[in-house]
Amino acid sequence: MQDGRRQAVEFVRASGWRLSLTWRMRVVILGSGRGSNAEAILQAQAAGRLGVARVVRILSDQPAAGILALGPRFGVPAEFVDPAPFKTKLEGPGEDRFIAAITAAQADLVVLAGFMRVLKPKFLGAFAGKIINLHPSLLPAFPGLDGIGQAFRAGVKETGCTVHYVTLEVDAGRIIEQARVAVEPGETLESLAARVHAAEHQLLPAVIARLSKH
Repeated sequence: MQDGRRQAVEFVRASGWRLSLTWRMRVVILGSGRGSNAEAILQAQAAGRLGVARVVRILSDQPAAGILALGPRFGVPAEFVDPAPFKTKLEGPGEDRFIAAITAAQADLVVLAGFMRVLKPKFLGAFAGKIINLHPSLLPAFPGLDGIGQAFRAGVKETGCTVHYVTLEVDAGRIIEQARVAVEPGETLESLAARVHAAEHQLLPAVIARLSKH
């Protein structure tokens, strides 16, 4: 049993609270950008809407990423982890550094929130079944980059976003949950993107909350 959980159990026994309320899913968020989805997760946590999950660390492969500024705002440790030597994939020494940081955080769930690195077998194996990703389309439609733009250019009547488990094949892991967004008459790419992002900000925290209770 992890130390934090052991302390929680002891506190519950002393206080008489129900044991089930003490368990926590320890969440580590990985991101490369400004962190709007990470912010939605942290806002849900602050509002008591993240189930029995709690974010314990934020990690980024970019030293100036906006996601790192969320740490001080929400009281969560946030740090840059050097991804070198590669530019777009996580492999070699950089991969080892990320594995070590996540392991040290005792993560039960790793959330990719705009983490722009190709993950390799060693990393995926280290956290098998514990890594989830948010993709801006209704998978399996429009995998890969620019899911919103792909859907818009294809002229579909409906798109949305998907939370799925991460596997070696890009955007092909088991789907956990989706949120649907209708493409309205006269829609622009910008307006569609704004509504898909709003759906993402609702979906991802809700999925984490539900996973934390299973």
